[in-house]
Amino acid sequence: MIERLADGVMVLDAGRRITDVNDAFTALVGIDRATLVGQPVAEALAPRTSEGRVILVDGWDRAAETMRAVRAIAEHEVLLRRADRSDVTALVTGVYERDDDGRISGAALSFRPRARRRDASTAGIEIVSTVSHELRSPLTSVKGYTSLLINRWDRLRDDQKKMMLEQVHHDADRVTRLITELLDISRLETGRLVLRRQMIDLAEVASTVVEKVGMEYPDLDAAVEFPPDLPQIYADPDKVEQVLTNLVENACKYASPAGITVRAEVGDGQERSVAVAVGDRGEGIPVEDLPRVFTKFFRRSEGRPTGSGLGLWISRGLVEAHGGRLTAESIPGRGTTFRFTLPLTAFEELHGTDA
Repeated sequence: MIERLADGVMVLDAGRRITDVNDAFTALVGIDRATLVGQPVAEALAPRTSEGRVILVDGWDRAAETMRAVRAIAEHEVLLRRADRSDVTALVTGVYERDDDGRISGAALSFRPRARRRDASTAGIEIVSTVSHELRSPLTSVKGYTSLLINRWDRLRDDQKKMMLEQVHHDADRVTRLITELLDISRLETGRLVLRRQMIDLAEVASTVVEKVGMEYPDLDAAVEFPPDLPQIYADPDKVEQVLTNLVENACKYASPAGITVRAEVGDGQERSVAVAVGDRGEGIPVEDLPRVFTKFFRRSEGRPTGSGLGLWISRGLVEAHGGRLTAESIPGRGTTFRFTLPLTAFEELHGTDA
């Protein structure tokens, strides 16, 4: 099966020894399969981060080892040593395999040569162009209102001043979010995202998000339905708010500000987690578009397609960094639901205590 894939594939066991590779991977590193299989990956390929830090020598990624909910490996850049002792730069992603106790039993990794990816400068230009376009609107608004306030302060009524200042405050928040998205893109792609975790009340975060989104969509009608005994989550409050804001705003843009629901429940599966779902009553997402909604720059033509087209891609990366999953379900003509999970065991697993 792996021979059918264009990307290089490498499979590791629990001890980080290579158990299988495909032809695309052997071509990438210039080492044949017989030589690679059975070797510790650290000895055979000397994998390093883009900054030169050696990885996969004494263990797996710390977050993956301490948090059983982490399964996906976010795409990041690595250096591999080739047969001729030169280095090849590749983009790696993959999944962890776990046993019944949640311990990592191996991993399947997919490698894409950097040169085969869309030209980095072209991608960078597209990001700059997209974000620059999105920055223009709030900055024009800020410039216009502040100019009015400076030049006509004495002629404006108090309610007019308040309205203008509230709009400036709102637009400043939009600029801040766009800059945060730019930083998150860099950190997610290089594996340098840092989460500032603390115990948070998800219901409080959700209510705050609905209140803020309501400033941009005055006709927003969103029901926040959280059980009163929902446990707190050990997570980064800013990143969780960012994910929820993207999902609620998308529901407003592509469906309707009316009839939105934000629900939460405790999962009853083997992995203890809290699931948060944002649903709308729109026309739904076409079947052919559903797999693409988490890709960069993808924006559907339906609804009011504004924004950078990066929000869902970033949101999935932020959720996966917490050890959760973000998925989408849609029924044409009945609406769409985005659902993400966050592990309940994060504090115990990261700090090694049941406190």
